Amino acid sequence: MKVEKVSISLRDGKTVSGTVAAPPGNGAETGIIFAHGAGNDMNQPMIVFLAEGMARAGYLTLRFNFHYMEQGKRTPDRQDLLYDAWDAAFQFLGSHVHPRPKRIFAAGKSMGGRIAAQMAARGQLAARRLIFLGYPLHPPGRKDALRDEPLYRIGIPMLFFAGTRDPLCDLPMLSGVLARLSAPHRIEVIEGGDHSFKVPKAMGMSPEEIYNRILERALEWMNE
Repeated sequence: MKVEKVSISLRDGKTVSGTVAAPPGNGAETGIIFAHGAGNDMNQPMIVFLAEGMARAGYLTLRFNFHYMEQGKRTPDRQDLLYDAWDAAFQFLGSHVHPRPKRIFAAGKSMGGRIAAQMAARGQLAARRLIFLGYPLHPPGRKDALRDEPLYRIGIPMLFFAGTRDPLCDLPMLSGVLARLSAPHRIEVIEGGDHSFKVPKAMGMSPEEIYNRILERALEWMNE
């Protein structure tokens, strides 16, 4: 596996950082892009684990920063700027890495996944599949404010990872949303997991064990 730091240009002349992990050999037919959540960056341990694990499994991966995180800010960018960063990362993997992947999947932690869903629903992200690592279905304590609308307009396969203790994604409500989707979809439940899939110590599972389970289930789904 070859890991390389890259610079991704945005439309306004600004840049964000990215990291490409390429499998051994002559390239990969499928690329996967990982977007981070609102409170972390592309070096969040789970994102690094999954990106490098998928590269070792034969996929080309790219993880990137949104611009606000690149600047060391805590507040996410405006929606259009988040869209711009996602689009720039997508274009980068599709045109600046050789050999170019024939298809690209999109994966996002929380906010990163929500933005990908919004763009896919609008036809602004030409990903072949979507992976949601803790979809933020509603704000904490605000189950009346669902963020489900984009999901109904997506026509590509989706994989949802959800923790049973996630304050941003009530599982019964998510199940109701999924039942109304027209696109192929699957949900993988992480028992005891919070929004970042951290489980209580009493369960005796390390973060790496949880991440490896997510990796295995994602690879199974991607290889179908």
